[in-house]
Formats: sequence, structure tokens, C-alpha cells
Amino acid sequence: MISGLPRHLAVVAHDAGAANHIFSWLHDERPSLCLAGPAKALWQARLKKNHHQSNSEPSGADDLLCTDIETALAGVTTVITGTGWESSLEHEARRVARKLGIRSIAVIDHWTNYVDRFVRNGEQVLPDEIWVSDIYAETIAKTTFPTVRVIQQVNAYLASLVKEVESLQSKEAANGNDRVLYVLEPIRNAWGNLVDPGEFLALDYFIEHHKLAHVSENAEIRLRPHPSDPPGKYDAWLSRHTNYRVSLDNSCSLADALAWSNVVVGCQTYAMVLALACGRTVISTIPAWAPTCVLPHTGIIKLADRVRGPSF
Repeated sequence: MISGLPRHLAVVAHDAGAANHIFSWLHDERPSLCLAGPAKALWQARLKKNHHQSNSEPSGADDLLCTDIETALAGVTTVITGTGWESSLEHEARRVARKLGIRSIAVIDHWTNYVDRFVRNGEQVLPDEIWVSDIYAETIAKTTFPTVRVIQQVNAYLASLVKEVESLQSKEAANGNDRVLYVLEPIRNAWGNLVDPGEFLALDYFIEHHKLAHVSENAEIRLRPHPSDPPGKYDAWLSRHTNYRVSLDNSCSLADALAWSNVVVGCQTYAMVLALACGRTVISTIPAWAPTCVLPHTGIIKLADRVRGPSF
């Protein structure tokens, strides 16, 4: 929750990252919503969880959902959007808001590709404000967009998740290195002329060099797909690695998955930052020949460093 959100507010989101932040900032506000993809699934899961916890009938929050951008922006003074890659929904919302003279706020939830987030088909549409959730992102955004107001908001999503993980975690998961959660993500940046997608190459790299990673020899490994991954994406890979204790994670939520784990590995997804805040050992599996992990947070171990040099 943050203070000062306008009453006449719209939220337009597709990707999960920014949506998680935006939803955590909402309190008593009832914005009009235009959601799609992972963001819509998150909103519906949020409603289901709230109804379950309160043991009450649905509040009608689903009625806030609009089928198109124009309807969502009708009568509002401010629109908050994500800045995802998976669609042009958020870009189009900023374009319509500019045309209608509506204040536009864009939420950046990561530390990469800031310019490209605001360009579609050669058209750049910048917001009136950019909101970020830490000092690293604030510095990058201010440097990249010197004419746009940048505000660092409280990271309510991270604080809430850490609290939930602490309430869920078992004593068995609190120590050791035998429960490995691999948080997956699609690698969109070019790593050269690759035969396979980068996320699969990083996964292979981890398996190949798992002895150098901070995990036990007989560790159980669970793969948690990214919210944007299609069903079945990793089935073929799993069928080729039956000699390892590796399976698809079926936890109800990221908090449940983190509570189970004591080591979290991945490339450079935001889930690794959340894991670090939860006190987990966190390892980046980006191969030594690829661009280094962009996450600026200290404490993240780079497997490539161990492969290049002596084991630690």
C-alpha cells in the first residue's frame, strides 16, 4: 500500500512482474482494470485467496474488470501500467492516455532494457512518471529517462512475500542445501547464434556443473516455470533427465515454493531477488560464455565464476 493514489484510477497490466507490485500497493482503491495474461491470472488468484481468508462471498471486485482499454480509462484521472514484453496492451494504454490527457504512471519491475519497454513498432510512448521499487532501478531509470519523473515506492510486494514465506517455512527447509528451487524465465536477450533458447542452455549448464553449485549431491530439484511460460514447455527436458531428482514444481504459490526451498537458482528473474530477501542461498546459472547476470544485488552467487575459477 502507498499513500496518495487517486480515487479515479485505472490499472492496465499484462506481465506478472509489475502487476505484483501494483496489486500490493492497492488498499481501499477500486480502480477500473484492463488485465490480460499473467496479470489477469494473478488478480483472479488474489480474489480467490482473499475470499478464502475472509470466509465471505465474493466482493464484486471482478466487476472492476473491463474488456478494453478505452472502457477502463473512461472517467479516470490516472492510469498505472506495467512495462512488460509479452504484449502491447500496456504500451497502447499509455498511448491512449496521452491522447486523452490522462496522467500515466509506468511501473518498472526489473533492471534491464528500459528503453525498449516503451517502444512498439518504432513508436516510443513515455509515461508522465515511472515508479520503481529499489535504489538500483531508480538510478537506472533516472539516467535513462532524464526528462521523466522517477519515484521509488515502497516494495510492498517483497515485504508481503517475505512475511508469508516466514509463516510457511518448515524447520527442514530452513537449513541445509538439499531442496533446490529453479525459478525459470524466458531469455529474450540475444546470447549469440543459439541452437536452443537461453533458458534451456542455462538449465543444462546448471546440471552439468551442479557439483560446483551450493547444493548436495542428492538434492531434490524443482523447476518452477515463469508465469509467461506455456504449459508443457519443460516436459521434454524433464523426460531427458530422469536420472536426476528433478521434477516440475506444483506449489500453489511462489511463497509456498520458496518456503520449501533452501537454495534457489535461476538466470536473472525477479524471483531470485525475492529469494534473497527470504534468506535463501541464491545462484545465477547464466553460462560463462553469456552476458553476466544483470541483477545488481549483492549476495547472488554466479555459477560461472565457480566454473571459470577454483571451486569455493
